[in-house]
Amino acid sequence: MKLPESSRLKLTDNLNICRILNGMWQVSGIHGRIDPKTAIQSMFDYMDAGFTTWDLADHYGPAEDFIGEFRRQLIATRGKEALSNLQAFTKWVPRPTKMTKKLVEQNIDISRKRMNVEALDLVQFHWWEYQNKSYLDALNYMSELQSEGKIKHLALTNFDTEHLKIIIESGIKIVSNQVQFSLVDRRPLIEMVQFCQEHNIQLLAYGTLCGGLLSEKYLDSSEPHPKDLNTVSLKKYKKMVDTWGGWSLFQKLLNLLKKIADQHKVSISNVAVRYILEQPSVAGAIVGATLSISENLQDNSRVFHFNLDVEDYQQIDNLSRESRNLFKIIGDCGDEYRR
Repeated sequence: MKLPESSRLKLTDNLNICRILNGMWQVSGIHGRIDPKTAIQSMFDYMDAGFTTWDLADHYGPAEDFIGEFRRQLIATRGKEALSNLQAFTKWVPRPTKMTKKLVEQNIDISRKRMNVEALDLVQFHWWEYQNKSYLDALNYMSELQSEGKIKHLALTNFDTEHLKIIIESGIKIVSNQVQFSLVDRRPLIEMVQFCQEHNIQLLAYGTLCGGLLSEKYLDSSEPHPKDLNTVSLKKYKKMVDTWGGWSLFQKLLNLLKKIADQHKVSISNVAVRYILEQPSVAGAIVGATLSISENLQDNSRVFHFNLDVEDYQQIDNLSRESRNLFKIIGDCGDEYRR
């Protein structure tokens, strides 16, 4: 199934992305072993299917190395021009400490070398402790590296609205912020979306499928025992489901999504991703790419061949009113990492 034009979005004037990004957290090692040779071949499959945009990080195991090797093989088999169809967004997640130009540049250079690029397409910066204001120093040094041609665009990961505002008011140009955003976790709609609309910042959504919980696999199933949650993602998002409203309400959500999915002749996962892609300021949703373990290219492609209607939204909104207010319980986007 060929991806339509609607699967693409201009994140910036010179960065055209696929709106479903291939998430590489799954290759970090905590989700099981990945065979490098098979993984690289799978990356060609993703590319050929139209899923050309990759989300990774410096600490996702061999993710940056995979991108570097994939680039080398692309050049060897298809020529340098093939690289124009590839977008790879990494993250820099330093330990909060005093930031110097040398420290920042050394880390950016490591990612450039691993990914085999002159300039990183997009660096999504994350900072654990807001009390340590050195994150502004780090971003200012990254802006300098951007002007020097080592970084094309600056972005953030898991910054809340308050600190995103501080960064913007400091004069630092931010393209996007990556935040958790799903039918279970709709916190970005409280404050983040409006601020992003006002300042031309895009959102990249992760956790959109709750680690796989938002799928037919868990429809009408009994609540899984912790030992049955065999990935870090499932454990993480099951806790989020518990906080949101519990397994009984989650089953009501899955049954509603199944009803909507059947009407559109798609899957529950398709509906979950489509819902997030239709939210204001959302440029793309990150869907885990387990590469050599399992593939969902055909199913993911269906996301771009339907739209949710008014009745779909009304039913989802009505059910969501039965859930707890995660914004009040957890706080704004990313606050779950800083409690």
